[in-house]
Amino acid sequence: MAPTGYRVMKYRRAQIIPNIRTEEEGMKKSESDPQSSAAKGGHKKSRMFWRVFWLTFLVLSLAYAWYCFYTPSNSVSWFHGYTEAQEKAVQSDKPMVLFFTATWCVPCRIMKRTVWADEQVTTEVNEQFIPLMLYADDPDMAGVFKRYGVMATPTTIITDPRGNVLDWVQGKIEKNDFLNFLRQQRTTD
Repeated sequence: MAPTGYRVMKYRRAQIIPNIRTEEEGMKKSESDPQSSAAKGGHKKSRMFWRVFWLTFLVLSLAYAWYCFYTPSNSVSWFHGYTEAQEKAVQSDKPMVLFFTATWCVPCRIMKRTVWADEQVTTEVNEQFIPLMLYADDPDMAGVFKRYGVMATPTTIITDPRGNVLDWVQGKIEKNDFLNFLRQQRTTD
């Protein structure tokens, strides 16, 4: 007859406990063995190496994540609505710079940090253009995204005061290329 209930648990414990005791005895024997203790020291060094490795990896990963999402403030005089910006563009007879972005867009954040925060770009944009930053996350801006056919961010479009597209660039662009892009529009007008 097979053991059941309490007897099974007692039977299984009796099988496990001798194994534990033999492992403990084996550990005591290995502690007295000098070759075994040297191997144990190597194991501690290896364990320490991996701890330092993963800690360094974690710190560098967090630093990179912060770098990707950090965007400094800039001095560009952004307009807050498309109609407001277009009215100002018609009134001042300046072209508009539309920067299509999103809060989750890493290339957009890098561009905000390296291009839009630059003093030379800020001066050029504030003097020559009406700047408008449009977020893909904002449901009120869906019509503007549809009007200009913007399917990806970052996208920069330069329009005339009435909103007709003069030129556009899709994707991240470096500061010097961006300045050339702006100056090219100024010379064609």
